Amino acid sequence: MVSTLAGIRFPLLPSAYNNSNNSASLHSSFNGDRRTSSLSLFLTNSSFSRKIFAGKPSYDSDSSLTVAASKKVLVSDSQSDGSSSVTEQLEAPGTVSEDPQVLEDVDNVAMEDDKKVEDEAKKSNVPSLDAGNVDGTEARGEETPHPLDGTVSTAKKNATQKSIPPPGNGKKIYEIDPLLVGFRDHLDYRYGQYKRLREEIDKYEGGLEVFSRGYEKFGFTRSAEGITYREWAPGAKSASLIGDFNNWNTNADVMSQNEFGVWEIFLPNNADGSPAIPHGSRVKIRMDTPSGIKDSIPAWIKFSVQAPGEIPYNGIYYDPPEEEKYVFQHSQPKRPKSLRIYEAHVGMSSTEPKINTYAEFRDDVLPRIKRLGYNAVQLMAIQEHSYYASFGYHVTNFFAPSSRCGTPDDLKSLIDKAHELGILVLMDIVHSHASNNVLDGLNMFDGTNSHYFHSGSRGYHWMWDSRLFNYGSWEVLRYLLSNARWWLEEYKFDGFRFDGVTSMMYTHHGLQVAFTGNYNEYFGLATDVDAVTYLMLVNDLIHGLYPEAVTIGEDVSGMPTFCVSVQDGGVGFDYRLHMAIADKWIELLQKMDEEWQMGDIVHTLTNRRWREKCVAYAESHDQALVGDKTIAFWLMDKDMYDFMALDRPATPLVDRGIALHKMIRLITMGLGGEGYLNFMGNEFGHPEWIDFPRGTQHLPNGKLVPGNNNSFDKCRRRFDLGDANYLRYHGLQEFDQAMQHLEETYCFMTSEHQYISRKDEGDRVIVFERGNLVFVFNFHWSKSYSDYRVGCLKPGKYKIVLDSDEKLFGGFNRIDHSAEYFTTDGWFDDRPHSFLLYAPCRTAVVYALVAGPAKD
Repeated sequence: MVSTLAGIRFPLLPSAYNNSNNSASLHSSFNGDRRTSSLSLFLTNSSFSRKIFAGKPSYDSDSSLTVAASKKVLVSDSQSDGSSSVTEQLEAPGTVSEDPQVLEDVDNVAMEDDKKVEDEAKKSNVPSLDAGNVDGTEARGEETPHPLDGTVSTAKKNATQKSIPPPGNGKKIYEIDPLLVGFRDHLDYRYGQYKRLREEIDKYEGGLEVFSRGYEKFGFTRSAEGITYREWAPGAKSASLIGDFNNWNTNADVMSQNEFGVWEIFLPNNADGSPAIPHGSRVKIRMDTPSGIKDSIPAWIKFSVQAPGEIPYNGIYYDPPEEEKYVFQHSQPKRPKSLRIYEAHVGMSSTEPKINTYAEFRDDVLPRIKRLGYNAVQLMAIQEHSYYASFGYHVTNFFAPSSRCGTPDDLKSLIDKAHELGILVLMDIVHSHASNNVLDGLNMFDGTNSHYFHSGSRGYHWMWDSRLFNYGSWEVLRYLLSNARWWLEEYKFDGFRFDGVTSMMYTHHGLQVAFTGNYNEYFGLATDVDAVTYLMLVNDLIHGLYPEAVTIGEDVSGMPTFCVSVQDGGVGFDYRLHMAIADKWIELLQKMDEEWQMGDIVHTLTNRRWREKCVAYAESHDQALVGDKTIAFWLMDKDMYDFMALDRPATPLVDRGIALHKMIRLITMGLGGEGYLNFMGNEFGHPEWIDFPRGTQHLPNGKLVPGNNNSFDKCRRRFDLGDANYLRYHGLQEFDQAMQHLEETYCFMTSEHQYISRKDEGDRVIVFERGNLVFVFNFHWSKSYSDYRVGCLKPGKYKIVLDSDEKLFGGFNRIDHSAEYFTTDGWFDDRPHSFLLYAPCRTAVVYALVAGPAKD
C-alpha cells in the first residue's frame, strides 16, 4: 500500500506495535539493510524553503497517556515592579528600614567545607548538591567512572578555545547597595551554592564549558563509524530506538543502560558507508516505564514534525548532507549601546491568514524592521511547541526550532540575513516551565513524575497548567545549560529574553503576591535558591563564552541584584523587562486622561533599581492577546473600523487616540529604561487582538469553551495598514520610525544625564532632560501654552528634532519647525538656564542642543 501526500508516494509500513504492554511479545521482523525500510521526510535538491513531509505514523498508539498541553495564562500584575525607587535623577537607591532576614540552618551548609563535600561524594558516588543527592538519581563521584567518559575526552579534543572565567568573590553587591548587608546571610549562602556548583562541575565534568555541550554526548551524535544515541531515562526498565529506519521494530535496536540511568545504542554505518538513519527519518524511543509502554520523542531531538491530520509529533533525525547545510555568511553585530527591540512571532507575521515561514519573515519582515530603525529583533515561539495557541510558551522539544515555519536551515538563513542588516537576533527562551504534554514533550518522559521536574505540587504550575523544572538536579542543569548554549552556538542567536523568571525565583511563583519593595520579600524562605543559582550559572555561561551576548529577564518582582554581574554577586542579567510600565498604562487607559496624574506617570517610569538596566515597553504581546486590548484599541475602540481613512473626518475619539498613542510611546522610551521594546504591528496601532486558531473545547466538567472555527483571521499582522499612506495608521508608523531614528542619533536612553525638571499637575506638563535633549509633554486635553518657559542644564541654541504634532505623524502642524530657541541665564525649575516655547495640547516635542552660547 502507498499513501500520496503532495505528490510524494510514501509506503504504509506495517505496524510493529500490537496492543500489548509486553514488549517481549513484539517479535522482530527486521532483516537486511536498514535503507530498504527507511522513509525520508525531506526532498533532495529542493528550494531553499523546503516543505516538510510527514506521513501517518506506521504504528498504533495504544498508550493511555493523553495530550495535556494547554494555553499558557499570561500573568499581569498591576503593581509596580516592586524594586526600590530611584530618584528622578537616578542618583541612589532608596532606604528600607527592615530587620535583617536570616535563613534558618545556614550554618549547616558550610560553604568553605570542601573536604566534607568530597568525602560525602566518595561515599555515595554522587556530587553533593544541597548536601545530598537532590534528584534521586546517581551522579559521578571522584572514584567512579563517568557515564560518558568515552565521549568527554572526544568533546575536549574537539572543544574550542572558549573558557569561562572563575567565580569572583561576590561581594561588590554590598558596595552597590549597602542595604543588602542586612541580608548577607542569604546572599552569601546563594553565592556559596553557585561557587560550589562551579567547583563540582569543574571536578566531575571538566568545567562549565564542557558541561554545557551536552548535545555532543546526548541525543543523536554522528561519527565516521556511525550514529550513537543516548538518553537519560533512569525510570525506564527497557528502551529501544524505533523509527522509519527499522520499520518501527522494537526488537531491532534495543538499548543498554549504565548505572547512571543513561540508555545508549550505537548504529554502525551501512555497508556502503551511508548512515544507518537517513536524514529526515522519523524516530522515537520506546520505553517500558512505571507508567507502561511509552513512545517518546528523544529529549535532545533537533527537529520534530507533526504529520498532517495527526495530533502527536514525530522526532526527526536531522542531519543533511554537507552541501545542503546552511553556511553562515555574515558576522554577528556588536552589541549596541542601547537596545531597540522589535518583538516578533514568525508564524503570525504574514498579512495573510496563514502560518508564515522563516524564509518569508527573512525576505519581508526583516527589511521592515531595519527601515523602522530597530536594532534587535526578539523572536518568540522558536522552541518547538505542540500547541500553537500557547504562543510558544508550552515547549515540548527544547532543542528543536518550530517546524511550522520551516527547517533548521531556514531559521539559520533568517538569522544570517538579520546579521547582514546589522540587527541582533534575540530568542525568547523558555526555561521557566515545560509543556504538560506527555506524548510530545518531557512530561513523564521515563514514566515517572519527577524525571526533569519536581514531583507533587512543586512541579506543577496551576495557573499555566505546565511542569516546573527541578533546578537542583544535575542532569536538568546539564540539559538547560546545554540548551542555552545550543541556540547560541548552532544558530548564532545574539542573546535571550528569559521568560517567566519571577515564577522561577520564588516557590509561590509570584502568584497572588504583591511585591512592595520590602527586601524580606526577595531574600527569605520563599526564594527558590536552586532556580536563582541556575540563572547565575546560565548568565555566567553565556557572558563567559559570548561576551557580546545579551540576556534579558522577565521579572515583575524587582529582585535586587538581578542585573548585577555574577562575579559581583548578582544574578547576572543585562536587562530586566520593566513590566510595571505596561500595567500602569492599562490602568490609566481605563480612565479619562483628565484624571491622569503626572507624578504617578513619572514615578512608574523611573521606579527602577539604581545601576540595573531595564527594557521599557508600553505594550508587548501580552496586551495584544484576545481578552485584552492594545493601547490603540483602548484609546479608539470601534472608531478604528470606520474613521481611520484620511478622506473622511476623524472623530474626537480618533484624534485623541492618535495623539496619546504617540505621547505614551515616546515618554516610555524617554524615561522608562535603557532599552525599548515594541511588539510587531503595535508601532502603527494594530487594530483588534490576537486570537490563535482553535476549535471548541470540551472540558471535563461538561462545559464547552467556544473556539473560532480554527480561523487565522486574527492571527496575523496587517502591515498593509501601516504602509497605506491614505490611512491614519501610516502616521503612527512614521512617528514610531522617527522615534527610533532619534534614539539612534542621540543615544538618549543610555545617557547618564537624566533630570526631571517639571511634573505640573495643573498644567498637565512633564519636562525632562536626557542627554542633550529636552523633552516637553503637554498632556492637557484642551490647553495650549504660548511662551511657556522650560528649564535646561546647558545653555545655547535648541531646535526641534521630533514633534508629535507634525502632519506626517497625523498631527495638526501647530509648531513652526524653522524656529530657533535660545536660552537665557537664571535658575528656573532648579535648572541654571531656560528657554520659551509653544506647547500645544496633547503633544510631545523634543528639543536638541545644536550650538553652545555665543562668544563675546
